[in-house]
Amino acid sequence: MNPLQFYKCLADETRLRSLLLIAQEGELCVCELTEALDVSQPKISRHLAQLRSCGLLQDRRQGQWVFYRINPALPAWAKSVLNETLEANRAFIDDNLRGLCRMGDRPERASLCC
Repeated sequence: MNPLQFYKCLADETRLRSLLLIAQEGELCVCELTEALDVSQPKISRHLAQLRSCGLLQDRRQGQWVFYRINPALPAWAKSVLNETLEANRAFIDDNLRGLCRMGDRPERASLCC
């Protein structure tokens, strides 16, 4: 991944918020991001597809759910940028985290039952 591609992928507010929420939570599904960001499912899915095609996210299927996480193969500099952005700007996603916390019936992760 080159810096131009990385920053172009982050240039949209929905993509940036989604990425920071996923970095914060470890992994999230479309329904969780829809609730947290108060954005339609098709819009979230389109942005997640862009983040996946940029190499920033990976997905995994668990039953009916598709979970997204930060791509572990990201270069160290890209992971560092994401982590520092998250740490220095927690207020940027505070409202989104509150929306996520209010969500009922969140999907369970495989790690919780295995």
